[in-house]
Amino acid sequence: MNAIQERFWLASYPAAVPADIDWTRYGSLVHLIEEAFRRYARRPAYECMERTLSFRAVDELSRNFGAWLQSRGLQPCALVDIMMPNLLQYPVAIAGILRAGYVVVNVNPLYTARELEHQLRDSGAEAIVVLENFAATLAEVVGNTQVRHVVVTSVGDLLGPVRGRVIDFAVRHLKKSVPEFELQNAMRFGEVLDQGMRLQLRPVEIRGDDVAFLQYTGGTTGVSKGATLLHRNVVANVLQSEAWMQPALANPAKGAVGEDDQLVSACALPLYHIFALTVCCLLGMRTGGLVVLIPNPRDIPATVRAIGRHRINMFPAVNTLYNALLQDDDFRRLDFSGLRVSNGGGMAVQKAVADEWLRVTGCPICEGYGLSETSPSATCNPTDTDAFSGTIGLPMPSTDIVIRDDDGNDLPPGATGEICIRGPQVMAGYWNRPQETANVMYPDGFLKTGDIGIIDERGYIRIVDRKKDMILVSGFNVYPNEIEGVVAHHPGVLECAAIGVPDARSGEAVKLFVVKKDPHLTDRDIIEFCREQLTGYKKPKYIEFRTELPKSNVGKILRRELRDEALKKAA
Repeated sequence: MNAIQERFWLASYPAAVPADIDWTRYGSLVHLIEEAFRRYARRPAYECMERTLSFRAVDELSRNFGAWLQSRGLQPCALVDIMMPNLLQYPVAIAGILRAGYVVVNVNPLYTARELEHQLRDSGAEAIVVLENFAATLAEVVGNTQVRHVVVTSVGDLLGPVRGRVIDFAVRHLKKSVPEFELQNAMRFGEVLDQGMRLQLRPVEIRGDDVAFLQYTGGTTGVSKGATLLHRNVVANVLQSEAWMQPALANPAKGAVGEDDQLVSACALPLYHIFALTVCCLLGMRTGGLVVLIPNPRDIPATVRAIGRHRINMFPAVNTLYNALLQDDDFRRLDFSGLRVSNGGGMAVQKAVADEWLRVTGCPICEGYGLSETSPSATCNPTDTDAFSGTIGLPMPSTDIVIRDDDGNDLPPGATGEICIRGPQVMAGYWNRPQETANVMYPDGFLKTGDIGIIDERGYIRIVDRKKDMILVSGFNVYPNEIEGVVAHHPGVLECAAIGVPDARSGEAVKLFVVKKDPHLTDRDIIEFCREQLTGYKKPKYIEFRTELPKSNVGKILRRELRDEALKKAA
């Protein structure tokens, strides 16, 4: 490693954070999970809709589910899909699949039939657990895939016999949220667990280099592809995340959280997304914490009620969710005295949102950065400071980051180039796509992220933007994050997104989409606001007001959809 690549950022680390973690301490993710079952058997592990499962219950239910899967004749390392929102069945299914020696493939339950068929066919999955609300989509395409074993679950499963039946009746007949479907030879989740109870889970030798998850990317740069995450990749990232949060837990000013205190995490992000999977579900296993599962974070009143039942210690979220909660009066009245860590990821955290979150909750948003390809966490801001840095923080323990130019040369601090990452959390490659893997991996093990950034002399990294999101105005580079960060400070703006659109005079011009907080806000108000804070070529030339902006299922604003729509109008 040359001088530029030396880990000079370690001088900026909080004292309690180690330079490296020992990711070899667990032979596999299964060893980590089963240690948690033994060590924390009596503790509550997951809560959803006011129903709680203990670690012992998750242990028993996942054994039953894993034993049933083994009885289907699946070969070692077979792929099993999970297609549901945050329900108690989710961690049970994850643990059962992994303990049986199989691979988890997380599926977005809101996929269209076309998107679902692509993922099923691309992965070669042979089994799937699906919430009945989305079974009709599966029924459309399952015959075109290798899936031979289908397990259908309902919202009420695992919520108790009486409460579960009531909730299922409401979902099916009052909300009418379960379209008719026909899936031949499908089994119900309850039947599967009953059958598995009479079977034995056969021990399977699982190693760190075995595949644990296929985590499909969003497909924003092409066809959706599966990031192959090994057991050791995910174990490493869980341990990296645990080490990074220690300064916040040990903060004497807020009351240190001891080893015997159970951490409580609010999991509003979907478990099929790598951020929630690692930082909520699996980190909760490692620490013996209680994870409060929230099935629909868009239902702000229900989300607030779920959070309000506990003194939450950890709350990972994206900027849009933080912002939405801050608009809710009931949320602002909650007790935040236990909140120690608010992780921001998935999209840029805006300073206006971070400042208001700190004012309301007393807990700073620690912005981090990662990818499906990095399990996901690669960087994060220290958790022992209230200062908003406007960066994605420092490299995590055992992680090397360099900035490289288009020719693969390392650049010095302060120079702009592509962020490249190397560490034990970096994927093995893209599933069955050796050429795509070669395109993003340097021979020395660094992953090309496709994100443009700068690392300063202290080791803090700032994302300038995705290569494809950059706007070129009269030869000048304009980055949407900067524009959005400025406009978000306007008191009349709720949300905003900037894109580049064709312009005869300047090549491209900035178009800004705005959701109003103040109904009287005008485009002139925004233009005047930008005139004071942005250089001329960065100012929006076009402004369009919307009632909402398109978002992914984790709340990330989809500039691509706005750009595609604008190009169609221009044509």
